[in-house]
Parts: sequence; C-alpha cells; structure tokens
Amino acid sequence: MSLREHWDEQAESWAAFARTPGHDFSHEQTNFPPFLELLPPAGRATLDVGCGEGRVGGELQRLGHKVIGVDASPRMVEFAQEHHAAIVADAAALPFADGAFDLVIAYMSLMNLDDMEGGVREAARVLESGGRFCFAVLHPLFAAGELLEPEDPEGPFLIRAYFDAPTKVWTSEREGITMTFHDRCIPLSVYAGAVESAGLLIEAVREIPSRRIPRLPLYLHVRAVKP
Repeated sequence: MSLREHWDEQAESWAAFARTPGHDFSHEQTNFPPFLELLPPAGRATLDVGCGEGRVGGELQRLGHKVIGVDASPRMVEFAQEHHAAIVADAAALPFADGAFDLVIAYMSLMNLDDMEGGVREAARVLESGGRFCFAVLHPLFAAGELLEPEDPEGPFLIRAYFDAPTKVWTSEREGITMTFHDRCIPLSVYAGAVESAGLLIEAVREIPSRRIPRLPLYLHVRAVKP
C-alpha cells in the first residue's frame, strides 16, 4: 500500500484525531506554535501541500492568509473544504501556474509523500520570486531512534541506523480513536538536497525539542526562499 492509499484509508480516523480538542497535544503544544512563528505575514496567496483535513490551512485563513489546499486523498479534501478551498492533486504534479503563490507550506506532509523530491520541486515551481517555502517534519534523528525503555524518558535513546533506517509503524489508540502512523526517517541531507535541487535557498532551520524528552529534537522546521 502506498502512503497515499494509507492516508486516504484513514481519513475518517484522522479527522477525528486532529479535530478532537486536546487529543493531538503534540501539534497543539509543541509543533504548530513555533511553525507559525517561522511563517512570513499573510500575502497574496498561500498553498498548503498535503493539507489533510484542513486544520492548519483553516488557522492560517483566520490569520489573514488566502489559502488553497491540495491533498491526494479525496476524503481528506472533503474535510478540508469545511475550512478553506481545497482540491485533489498530486503534490508532485500541482495544477497551478508558475509563480502562482508567495507562500507554500508543507506541515507534517513531506515525509508522507510518495515522491518527496517531486513535491519540493513543484512547490518551488509554483512560488513567485521572493516567495517562501516552509515545512515541518518529524526530526530525522527522532524518526531513526527509539528509547530502550519506552516508559523511561530519561533512559538511553538508541539509533541503530540513520541513512537507511526502517520506517517505524505504530498505532495510537485513545478515546476510541485509532490511528496508524508510518514514521519515515528521511535524513536531513535528503531534505536539504531536495530544497537545493529545486533552486531554493534555506534561510532558517529550527529544531523543536520533545516535551517528554527535552534533550532530543522531535520536529524539524525549515524556511526557504526562491531567489
């Protein structure tokens, strides 16, 4: 099963997971607030790549952004349309003209694209000169490693492999909501190489620590500009 099929299959569960207040506390408390700080002010047009059920684009729209989202899952797009404009599209083949946006975001979606490099390349193509591409992903070190004693956040954290680390598949079951996640370890050099190959220049990098394990980075935030 491709990642696209996996997320389409879980669309109903994901909408419940994302929209239940206090359920996705890592997004609410750790990841999204500093990501907002990374973004430029609202401008002409904002594209949300891998928009999911629309919570991020909806918040940006409330902050003054003119948002359109794209997602490969038709059901996800139906949910997103409850918050903002959204269409079904492949991130690696966006149906927009060159330079159509001054901001493109990919919040926790790049590692879920079947063609991550193609998605970054297309993000760069639809950006105007001077536009920004901002993304958040699970930090590669966190994706690659594991606590030897899961119940002890101060215990040893082991990384057996980094460049060819296997995808971690795990399931969350809380309050009657079940979600299965596929945490791909995409090395930092691969993300940076995709941005470089797309002709973008990285201007900001943020490593966001885990609240449970503050000695480790949980998320990686990057802002790049199109010359």
